Amino acid sequence: MPYVSKTDKQAILSVALQQVARDGIRSMSLRGIAASLGLAPNALYRYFADRAALEAAMCAEGERQLYSMLKRAAGTKEPRLALRKMAAAYVRFARKHPHLYELMMASCKTRAEAAVVDQNVWSFVVEQVSLIAAKSCAHEAATSLWALLHGLVTLEAAQVFGEKKPVRGLDFGLDAWFVAAAGTNSNTLTRRKKRKISVA
Repeated sequence: MPYVSKTDKQAILSVALQQVARDGIRSMSLRGIAASLGLAPNALYRYFADRAALEAAMCAEGERQLYSMLKRAAGTKEPRLALRKMAAAYVRFARKHPHLYELMMASCKTRAEAAVVDQNVWSFVVEQVSLIAAKSCAHEAATSLWALLHGLVTLEAAQVFGEKKPVRGLDFGLDAWFVAAAGTNSNTLTRRKKRKISVA
């Protein structure tokens, strides 16, 4: 079967994302993607070397969408409100795209394209956090914020909360995070360094 002239990487990526949104990453079929585009299965390899390359491109697209949502959520708002809106946008994205989010959190970050976009998201979050926390510990504060959000959406996706899901879980976590982030002055950092806790 000849290549369809209007097929390109973006068209394949779009069909793959639709299939994953509908059926999940484990059910993604290169044959199904090719059939949807009127291609022979081998034709996909003209655009993506293998399944891992396609998954990496999907990760990068997911990261681009998340980055765009976070930037829109922050806008030109004052730092605290911007971070609250960003947190809500992150949770909304994970809920709306559970299968894509699962893929993004998997090991495809080793692929260059996905890693670059992921770095953009991370840098933006750290930049926003540094407006609240001391710059010397902005990375620590951003990591704890990321852990809070990822933990919440992961537990929720696993239905750990059942029907008694804590309605204000995100707000409670953010309130606690803001208290900790705002208290990261030099004295706090000095004390923290003296009592480093090993997680090994």
